[in-house]
Amino acid sequence: MSIPAAPEGYATVNPFIITTGADELTRFVIEVFDGEERTDARTIDEDGLLLQAEVRVGTTTIMLAERKPDWPFTPSLLQVYVDDLDAVVERALARGGRLVTKPTDFFGTQFARVQDSSANLWWIWQHGDAAWDADDEESEWTAEGVDQGWGEVSPELAYIHDTLLEAMTALRDPRA
Repeated sequence: MSIPAAPEGYATVNPFIITTGADELTRFVIEVFDGEERTDARTIDEDGLLLQAEVRVGTTTIMLAERKPDWPFTPSLLQVYVDDLDAVVERALARGGRLVTKPTDFFGTQFARVQDSSANLWWIWQHGDAAWDADDEESEWTAEGVDQGWGEVSPELAYIHDTLLEAMTALRDPRA
C-alpha cells in the first residue's frame, strides 16, 4: 500500500474538532496528552472566534476550531494511544473530564473513555500484548467456527459496550 506524502508533523489523516470552548479544549489536549501547540497555525476569524489551532500529539496533529453560533453540535470521537493510561486519565479528570469507562482490560490492552467538557469522547489506550498482534493464523478473531457476533460476553466486554451506549445516548449540546 502506498502512503501519501504529508508535511512534517502531520499524519495521513488528521482530526479536526469543531467545538464549543475550543481554547479550553486546546489546553485540555496540551495538558492531558502532552500535546504541543503549533502557535503559528493559530488563526482568529473576523468574528473573533478561533478558526484554527493545531496541537501535535505523538505522530498526529489535531486541528481545533470554535463552533460558530449557527453551526450544529458535532462532538468528536477520538482514539489516543498513551504510555501511562492511569496518569492520562487522572490529568483528564483534573481538567474537568468525566470518566465514562474506567481503565479496563481489552484483549491484552488497557483502555478507558473520558468525555471532555465540550462533550468530545476520548478512547484512551495503553497498548499491551493485544490479541490482534498475534501471528497465529487461527487467532480468536479469525478462527473457523468462532461466532463473529457477540457470543459469550465477559463482564469487561459488557461494561465497555454498556458505557459506550450510555455515553452516546447522553450526549448533549454544551450550549443547550
